[in-house]
Amino acid sequence: MKILKFGGTSVGSPERIKSLLDIINPKEKQIVVLSAVSGTTNRLVEISQAFLNNDKSKATKLINNLHHFYTKFISELFSTPEGLEQGANLVNYHFSFIHSFANDLFTPLEEKIILAQGELISTTLYQFYLNEIGVSSKLLSALDFMKIDEDNEPDVAFISEHLKPILADYPDHTLFITQGFICRNSFGEIDNLRRGGSDYTASLIGAAINAEEVQIWTDIDGMHNNDPRIVSGTKPIARLSFDEAAELAYFGAKILHPQSVFPAQKYKIPVRLLNTMDPKAPGTLITDDSERGKIKSIAAKDGITAIKIQSSRMLLAYGFLRRVFEVFERYKTPIDMITTSEVAVSVTIDDTRNLEEILSELNRFGTVEIDSDQTIICVVGDFAAQTHGYASRVFEALKHIPIRMISYGGSSYNISLLLKTDYKVEALRSLHSRLFE
Repeated sequence: MKILKFGGTSVGSPERIKSLLDIINPKEKQIVVLSAVSGTTNRLVEISQAFLNNDKSKATKLINNLHHFYTKFISELFSTPEGLEQGANLVNYHFSFIHSFANDLFTPLEEKIILAQGELISTTLYQFYLNEIGVSSKLLSALDFMKIDEDNEPDVAFISEHLKPILADYPDHTLFITQGFICRNSFGEIDNLRRGGSDYTASLIGAAINAEEVQIWTDIDGMHNNDPRIVSGTKPIARLSFDEAAELAYFGAKILHPQSVFPAQKYKIPVRLLNTMDPKAPGTLITDDSERGKIKSIAAKDGITAIKIQSSRMLLAYGFLRRVFEVFERYKTPIDMITTSEVAVSVTIDDTRNLEEILSELNRFGTVEIDSDQTIICVVGDFAAQTHGYASRVFEALKHIPIRMISYGGSSYNISLLLKTDYKVEALRSLHSRLFE
């Protein structure tokens, strides 16, 4: 069985929903995971924020606007009186439900319930559309099998234990539809996967049922070897390892969340990144295998702040780094890069919400300096110790650009460099010219 995930842009209009059958083959066994219609989740966030601010008039206006959008949506999606009636009843039910939150105390728990409505609407509308055109399918509620534990981590064993019997109940069905993003938490409340959203759902389902393949369908034909918005002449990457894909995703390749493929990686389920707008494009295949002797891609992550802690007490002092890292741990602030010397340590972060408190604590260790408006450039490829020449090509390409930090040797497939964001475009183009042209 294959898992096919379609993002918000892939179901962003009635025409695109109808064209999904150009990709989905109802005769093959597959589970189709759908996101909410493009833009819906953002608007549901705005509605929730209005409720949290007790601005009920604003919430009502936002709800009515989104309801109007879906009324027009179903008028274009369905062509029979039965389909139009089903669609209207569904949309009216969900928006009446959202309106009802104006009558109660609104908390983050209610917010998660509202956010779940987008996927519940999109999947049911698609099920109704398939019914209208006579395509046999079964709608599964992700809330019956998707679960996170008390640490907000997915429970793959639970998902497998509850999803497999559901599929077994419908041995004659080949096409199943379900929601991405949404789940239940350890208390049984409606929640969501946050990191990676629907991609994460597809990867988790693939792992839980030992799927043949997970396909992530978006509006881009796979991962490119550089940012096509900045650099001309970029090309899709045919093959990546899971580790390479995670590095690129973490350091700026927006097509995939770095953690969303971890379940597929753990259970060795191949993942393909494909383009809904160009289904014949080969896309990118992600597996356990890594092609040797190649530089694969370049990515950039903006909004980075560098922090340097300099202290003569660091010299030969065991436990120093532990105490530094504990500061970031207390404020739940991840570190991207780290470099050290005998008397100083530099780290980078992209979450500056608690920067003042962090700097206040770090001042106890020595002199602290910060550099904001930085960018991490990540070059992914074969940088194993026995490989010759690739690292020098990277540095040769950037010899005219000031570099703040270098991280090399932490893995065998990544060099990360920190520089001022002002130099980002020049750096990406220079690297592309030197490494790929």
